[in-house]
Amino acid sequence: MSTDCLFCRIVAGEISVDRIYESETVIGFKDINPQAPIHVLFIPRKHIATLNDADAADRAVLGDLLLAARHYAAERGIAEDGFRVAMNCNRDGGQTVFHIHLHMLAGRSLSWPPG
Repeated sequence: MSTDCLFCRIVAGEISVDRIYESETVIGFKDINPQAPIHVLFIPRKHIATLNDADAADRAVLGDLLLAARHYAAERGIAEDGFRVAMNCNRDGGQTVFHIHLHMLAGRSLSWPPG
């Protein structure tokens, strides 16, 4: 855990969020600045700053992030209509919180390229 990391503080329960998913390795919550009607962030409980910092030992938790999104989409009944998952890496990739996280967007038709 990094004491100056916003998402580590969420994992520790120091900051309250609208948790919509929880497992041993992943927490999901609604994004505070949604870019779609459904915009959820899935974060690992383990602090990994960027995707560049992940290694083979993190393979399972990276898969858990994707499976959490799939589970939530199925549970919400949006899997058939479709959804997008994205992970930003570093500043030019759009990452603003340096604790890896998976964005799940749904609830409207999403255009491509995203921007």
